[in-house]
Amino acid sequence: MSRLFLSTNENKRKVILYMLLDVFFIVFSLLAAICLWYGGTIPGLPGGVGKVIDTQIWNWFLYSSLFISPICILVYSIFHFYSNLWKYATIEDIFKIVLADTVVFILLYLIDGIFVSKLLLTTISKRMLLVAWIVDIILFVFSRSGYRFIKRLFINLEKIVSKKAGIKRVLVVGAGYAGYNVVRSISTAEKGYENRTSVLIVDDDPQKNNTQIMGVRVTHNIENIPRLAEEYNIDEIIVAIPSATNKQLNRIMSFCSKTECVLKMIPPISDISDGGYHVLRDVDIADLLFREEIEIDTKSISDYLTGKTVLVTGGGGSIGSELCRQIAKFSPDTLIIFDIYENNAYELFTELKAKYPTLKVEVRIGSVRDIDSIRTVFEIYKPQVVFHAAAHKHVPLMEVVPEEAVKNNVFGTLNVVKCADEYKSERFVLLSTDKAVNPTNVMGATKRITELIVRYYAQKSDLKIMAVRFGNVLGSNGSVIPLFKEQIRNGGPVTVTDPKITRYFMTIPEASRLVLQAAGLGSTGNTFVLDMGEPVKIDKLARTLIKLSGFVPDVDIKIEYTGLRPGEKLYEELILEEEKSDLQIHNKIFVTKSTPIDTQMFEKQLDSLKNAAFKDHDRIIDCIKELVPNFKPEEYNELSRVEKNS
Repeated sequence: MSRLFLSTNENKRKVILYMLLDVFFIVFSLLAAICLWYGGTIPGLPGGVGKVIDTQIWNWFLYSSLFISPICILVYSIFHFYSNLWKYATIEDIFKIVLADTVVFILLYLIDGIFVSKLLLTTISKRMLLVAWIVDIILFVFSRSGYRFIKRLFINLEKIVSKKAGIKRVLVVGAGYAGYNVVRSISTAEKGYENRTSVLIVDDDPQKNNTQIMGVRVTHNIENIPRLAEEYNIDEIIVAIPSATNKQLNRIMSFCSKTECVLKMIPPISDISDGGYHVLRDVDIADLLFREEIEIDTKSISDYLTGKTVLVTGGGGSIGSELCRQIAKFSPDTLIIFDIYENNAYELFTELKAKYPTLKVEVRIGSVRDIDSIRTVFEIYKPQVVFHAAAHKHVPLMEVVPEEAVKNNVFGTLNVVKCADEYKSERFVLLSTDKAVNPTNVMGATKRITELIVRYYAQKSDLKIMAVRFGNVLGSNGSVIPLFKEQIRNGGPVTVTDPKITRYFMTIPEASRLVLQAAGLGSTGNTFVLDMGEPVKIDKLARTLIKLSGFVPDVDIKIEYTGLRPGEKLYEELILEEEKSDLQIHNKIFVTKSTPIDTQMFEKQLDSLKNAAFKDHDRIIDCIKELVPNFKPEEYNELSRVEKNS
């Protein structure tokens, strides 16, 4: 029996109170049954039944109450009613109440037949016991769960008032210092927290359960977030645990994403400046990737970056700029941002100078297609490490003008590699793409050729040269995420090419760190493939973004399927069949098998491709196919039609 009762004094008092209440209810149910049975009157009062009958009834009531009181306590204890958390009661608990009360009244029926009726020389209608049974069940259920209905009524009324006032009902995750600041900011309507009211705080620390922060109740267990969000009519969830690890944040977000609430968060502690614990930002799709935290070998990266001159082509782009940010942490002597677009390059320059005042940062505007521009950079700075991120990446656009893709991606890369080799750079790292695997579009085919250039130079040069291949990065310029966000801001529709289409995704910081890691651990001539995790359905991605924006997919924001674009695959691949190997240099970086190439044949094919790109455009596709035999867009387009119709 001891396990049926909770240990604290407060809970013991609650158990005793419940016991007394249960005894009162069951005795009251007998009295109510008697009154109802005798036409709504109390025997012995004016209008009641005769005196003899009054005595018999009251004697039966007295003896039955004495017998049934301990019985109900015993049965309810056996059913664990005094250790149950009734605020979480379910329909199964209601069935248990009915069953327990049935047992109690069956026992009373048997006792009445064996002892009470013989002792009093009278029998009481068994239908009266049935009435008492019904009354007691109603009273018991209401005593345990009635407050939930009353609370729900008040919450709904408060919700209506809040909606009319345009106030959002907020659930805060985290009862630490950041959670306190969120509640305080909401209560004082600080900038960014206007038109909100704190309803509830959820925390995983059981010691904080049923405490309060500025009058807002703290409840235990983050797993209850989906239920609490529905029960309390929550409009917005604010995750206020900036010190959470990726694993902890993934767990929190997995429960938050099951609701239909708008999600906000306090940024990770590494992104917070002093006193910035009240800064609020939207939960991004990257926060919902649920990845393990990537650990990198900083020593191997520092060994080849610290004190060196580093050049990043395409340095103002999404990946290039993040590479520059990551590189700056390793104290290079000079960081050169090379890009054709001046605005992005200048913004990155000012950002880095503000964050790293002692770092020498140079910006050079130019195109990788201009060999003289590239050579000038190498002549002046003599970079020891080169990251080549400059490329045309938009698949449909490159299908229209394949010669531009070839000029920029293939021969732009060749220009940079030539200069790196000529000026004795120590290391060259090419950023490639999963679209280079069995390419079905010109962009992917040109990136496959750049991977071949890496292998070509590895055979003919002392330059340590390698390629790193990965899939889509979330939020990069021209990627699907910014497009979806813009479409949602405009009220929809959100356009998805095909409901089956999937892509590999990685965050920009993740990809950049792994690129640096691969460059530090890898050997020359290899193509390294980043572990991108599981592929993501673009349709699911679109629906999640709509939910994160506070809308209901297909109701508030429509989703339209537009069909595959020229050269687009339904499913991307990360590695060719002939490249597969078990070799890993890191738990997130795979090494492909590398086979020698015929350098003379490769040079001739490159010459033919160059002539086609700059002069004979009609031959450009044939020339690409000579270099990349598995470039077969026609076959894939036919396959995609079959898959779509299956």
